Amino acid sequence: MDKENYLTVTALTQYIKRKFDVDPYLGRVYLIGEISNLRIRPHAHQYFSLKDDHAKINAVMFRSAFEKVKFTPETGMKVLVTGRLSVYEASGSYQIYIDSMQPDGVGALYQAYEQLKKKLSTEGLFTAPKQTLVRFPKRIAVITSPSGAVIRDIITTTRRRFPIAQLVLFPAQVQGNEAAKEITNRIQQVNELGSFDTIILGRGGGSIEDLWPFNEEQVARAIFASKIPIISSVGHETDTTIADLVADVRAATPTAAAELATPVLSEEIVYLSQRRTRIFNAFMNLLKKQRQSLNRLNQSYVFQDPRRLYEGYVQNIDYLNDKLVQSMTTNLNRYRNQLSETQQALILKSPANRIQQEKQTIENLQRRMIRGIQMIFVTKSNELQHTVAALDYLSPLKIMGRGYSYVTEQGRVVKKVSELQTDAKIKLHLSDGTAQAKITEIEHGGLEND
Repeated sequence: MDKENYLTVTALTQYIKRKFDVDPYLGRVYLIGEISNLRIRPHAHQYFSLKDDHAKINAVMFRSAFEKVKFTPETGMKVLVTGRLSVYEASGSYQIYIDSMQPDGVGALYQAYEQLKKKLSTEGLFTAPKQTLVRFPKRIAVITSPSGAVIRDIITTTRRRFPIAQLVLFPAQVQGNEAAKEITNRIQQVNELGSFDTIILGRGGGSIEDLWPFNEEQVARAIFASKIPIISSVGHETDTTIADLVADVRAATPTAAAELATPVLSEEIVYLSQRRTRIFNAFMNLLKKQRQSLNRLNQSYVFQDPRRLYEGYVQNIDYLNDKLVQSMTTNLNRYRNQLSETQQALILKSPANRIQQEKQTIENLQRRMIRGIQMIFVTKSNELQHTVAALDYLSPLKIMGRGYSYVTEQGRVVKKVSELQTDAKIKLHLSDGTAQAKITEIEHGGLEND
């Protein structure tokens, strides 16, 4: 077959991709499946799979679409998605490009609400110590819509209860995609100004979609970070938002929020009047007790005879003086004894005494040395005499003096008869000289007694 009839892999993949892209049934697909192989990448495109019991398909969700998801997808979660099918040319695999996603069986907003609630609860935003409301606020910041009934209810209630408080409206959207960011900015703005005692965050009732800005994480964290106490009044009494859980105080209605933020001025005036009367009566009673105490003091012996006040001190001074003198005398005697002992010790350890002792020691050693040398000399002299006597006793001359002699032949000492021959000339060595002799006869045998 001609080679021109063969397609390249790229051409085949492009053809199949074209079929997917122009197919009207694949341009808008609704799928239900379980998320698999999901590893969320912050601020990026997401790549994962959707599967059921018998099949699996790769899925791509671009960043712009993923940021609109109200809940956090997790592996194993069953979801409903919409998107289009196409082919990824590099690998030749088909996949779905998801435009929207929501959990199966539970609304996406409710799912997101529960997930954020669990996350913030784990971090301790709900259980952290709450700030105490200022009892007599001077300035109150109200963050709400300027056209709603909330601000009117708060103004009416505040004027009726505590008209000296100043209300400042910080208008913000309380519904829509930009509402959460605007509410967050307003909370931060009030904290930056720093001249407010209380913040009221208010909105009327509505659906979960309408109240959703108050379930956003950025609003919750802004409330938690606020240095000014915040009263949350969002929705009806049965509605509970994340903002209500994080706020320092939750009010069922905007009117209730204004009541929590302010006292009743008339009641406070009556209360102050009562406190004033109680303070006055308490002061008068205290003054009466102090006057009685003063009268008792005036009648005391201290003022009648002031000298009695310091009599005990004078006696105590005398006692202490005597004790001081006695102590000084004792210490002085002890120091004198110590000085005497020290002087005696110094005398005993004086260099002159030490030198005298050492001289005496040297003289004793010299005498002992001389005696030792003399004894050694005598001993060695005796040993020499004994040795000389022994040597003299063993001397051949001494023996020859007793009548002994020895024979030599040609300078050689003759020890045996067998060494001599007849007519041999020999030399006789005697104690007083030598004599020449000639052998005339040889007899063998031992020595005979004289």
